[in-house]
Amino acid sequence: MEIRKIRILLVEDDPLDVSLMRNSLQKSGGGRFDLEVAGSVADAVARLGRGQTDVALTDLNLPDSNGLDTFKAVKAAARDVPVIILSGTDDETTAVNAVHAGAEDYLVKDRLTPPLVLRAIIYAMERTAGKKAMLAAQEKYRSIFDNSVSGIFQTSPEGRYLNVNPALARIYGYGSADELMSRISDIARLLYVDPNRRAVFVHLMQGHGMVTDFESQIYRKDGTTMWISENARAVRDREGKIEYYEGMVEDITARKEAEAKLRFSERRFRSVWQNCTDGMRLTDEMGVVVAVNRSYCNLVGLPSEQLVGLPFTAAYAESEDLAGMTRFYQENFADRMLDTQLERHFTLRSGKAVDFEVSNTFIDLEKSRSLLLTVFHDITVRKQAEEREHRMNLELARSQAELQKKNEIMEADLKMAREIQLAMLPQQYPSFPLGAQPSESLLQFRHRYHPSGQVGGDFFNVVPLTANKAGVFICDVMGHGVRSALVTAMVRALVEELRLIAADPGELLTRINRDMRAILQQTGSLLFTTAFYLVADLETREITYANAGHPRPFLIHRPLGEVEILKYADGKARPALGLFENTAYPTVSRPLAGGDIVMLFTDGLYEVEGLGGEQFSQEQLMETVRKHAHLHCEELFNELLKEIPDFAQSHEFTDDVCLVGMEASEKL
Repeated sequence: MEIRKIRILLVEDDPLDVSLMRNSLQKSGGGRFDLEVAGSVADAVARLGRGQTDVALTDLNLPDSNGLDTFKAVKAAARDVPVIILSGTDDETTAVNAVHAGAEDYLVKDRLTPPLVLRAIIYAMERTAGKKAMLAAQEKYRSIFDNSVSGIFQTSPEGRYLNVNPALARIYGYGSADELMSRISDIARLLYVDPNRRAVFVHLMQGHGMVTDFESQIYRKDGTTMWISENARAVRDREGKIEYYEGMVEDITARKEAEAKLRFSERRFRSVWQNCTDGMRLTDEMGVVVAVNRSYCNLVGLPSEQLVGLPFTAAYAESEDLAGMTRFYQENFADRMLDTQLERHFTLRSGKAVDFEVSNTFIDLEKSRSLLLTVFHDITVRKQAEEREHRMNLELARSQAELQKKNEIMEADLKMAREIQLAMLPQQYPSFPLGAQPSESLLQFRHRYHPSGQVGGDFFNVVPLTANKAGVFICDVMGHGVRSALVTAMVRALVEELRLIAADPGELLTRINRDMRAILQQTGSLLFTTAFYLVADLETREITYANAGHPRPFLIHRPLGEVEILKYADGKARPALGLFENTAYPTVSRPLAGGDIVMLFTDGLYEVEGLGGEQFSQEQLMETVRKHAHLHCEELFNELLKEIPDFAQSHEFTDDVCLVGMEASEKL
C-alpha cells in the first residue's frame, strides 16, 4: 500500500525560490512530498480552504500583502495547519514577532539546506500534533472534573480552596463552585464541625503524602451538618515542598445514621444476645457481618475482630464455594427468599468441619433497611453418626463415581487445554503497513497447525513491531503433552514481555534463553525449546533473523523458482533455548524481494516414516518445496500437506506439525 505523502503549500511568487525549494524537498525526501505553489495570499487562502494541506511555507512579501500581515492572513486560513515563514531577510525582531504570532519556524532563504528544510517541516508537524493532543487531554480532564458525580477539590496548605467542581458545591449545598470558594476562606474554621480535623488532615498529609477514608462531620451552607469521607493526596514541587492538596469527597451521612440506629437497636436485645448458648450473627443486605455473639465466636473458632465488618464467608474455609454463597445470599436477601430453617454442613477457616441447624429471621430497621439474624445450633455429633452409617453403605459406589468423575475432569481439562492452546495462536493476521486493508497488505501470512495429541508443543506468533515491521516467531518444545504445552505458554509470555527488544532477533532469543534457563532451573526439569525468529522490514526490504537449534527455514524466490536455506554465515548451529545460560544468538540479515516467501516449520513436518523404515529427510522436503516454488503460499502448503503424508506408512503425521508462511507482495 502506498504511504500518503506530506502535502506542502509553498506561498511564493518568485519562480527561482520555488525551484530552489522544490530541489531541497527532492533531496530531503524524494517522493515523500507533494508540493503545491500559491503565488499570492489570496491564492493561498483559497487552497488552504480546501483542507488538503499538511504544512504551509510562506514568504512575507507577496504581490497582495507584505510583512507580518502576510503571515497573519495565511495563519488565519490555515487554522490548525502549521505555518513556517521563509524570508529573504535575517530580521531577529520580525522572527520573534512571527513566532509569538504562531509561526512554527522562521527560515532565512539564503541559509536553507535540504536537511534544515526537512527538519523544520517534520518538527512543525510534530509540534502541531503535540499541541492538538495536549488540548484534547485538557478538554477530557475538564469534562471529567465538571461532570463527575463525586466532589473533587484542590486546597492550599493554609486551608483555602483553590479549585472545586460543581458536584462538591452541590454536596455542600452551594449554588456554584465559585460561591463555595468565596464563602469558605478558612476550611478548618468554616467547614469542619471539629476545627482540629483540618490539623489532623494536614499532619497525615505531611507524614504520608495521602489520606484515605478520612471521615469528618462538616457544616453545609444552610448550617446543617453532614458526614463526609475524603481521599486525597499531597502534590509537591520539584524540591519536595507541598504545593496543594487534591482529592475527592463522598457523602457518607446515610451510612453514619444507619450505624447510629443500629447501635440503638443492639442495646434492646443485648441481654439475649450475650447469654444465648446458640451462635447468633447479624448481616446486612450485602452479607457483611454487623455483629456476632460470644457463642458464635466459640462455634467458628474466631474472635469477633476477625468477623465483624467482613463478609459472612470469612468464617469458612476457602474450599467452600464462597463466591456462590455470597451471590446466593445477595440475590435472595431483597426478596426475603432465604430459608427460615435448614441444616448445613460447613468447613470452617480453622479447618474444622461442622454441621449447623440454621434459622434465619429478618429484622426491619428504619428507612426500609433490614438485617438478617441467623441462629446457629451445632448438630455436628448427630450428623456425624448419620454420616458414618450412610458412608458404610455408599463407599464402594462413591469410589467408582469419583474415579469416573476424575477421568471426565481429566478429559475436560485436556480438551480445554487444547482449546486454550489453539486460542493462543493468531486468529487473524495484522496488515502491513499497519492500517492497510488485508487484501492490500504488503505481507501476507498463512499457517497450518496440527498437534499430534490433545495438546502440542509447537507455537508460533506474528507480531506487529511498527507500522512497517513484522516479527514472526516459531518454536518447538521438547516432548509432547501438557508439560510441553505449558512451556509454549511460558515462551509466548516471554515473547510478549520482551516486545521492546523484539526488533533485534538475536537479542530477543538471547534474553528468552536466559529467562527460560532461570525458570527451568527452579523446577528441576530438563526441557529445551528450539526457536526461530525473524523481523521483516518493509522500509529496508530485508529480513533479519536468529536461530536457536530450530530447523532452518526456506527463503523461496517465487518469481525465480529458487529456494535457499536461512542459516548463519558460518554455517554453525546454535543450541536450543533453555540449555545453556550464557548463549548469545547473532542476528543475520537477507534482502527481501517482491514475491518472496519465507517458510518456517517444525521438525514434525518431515520426520515421518515411510515403507521400510525410510525417513522423509530435510533434503526431500527442500526438493518438494523447490518443485512447487512457483506457487503462492496457500497453494504450496496444500501440496506439502498432501504429498508428505502420502509418503508416510500411516498416511498421517506422527508429531506436532506447525507450518508458517510469510509472502511478500510483488508490489514490494
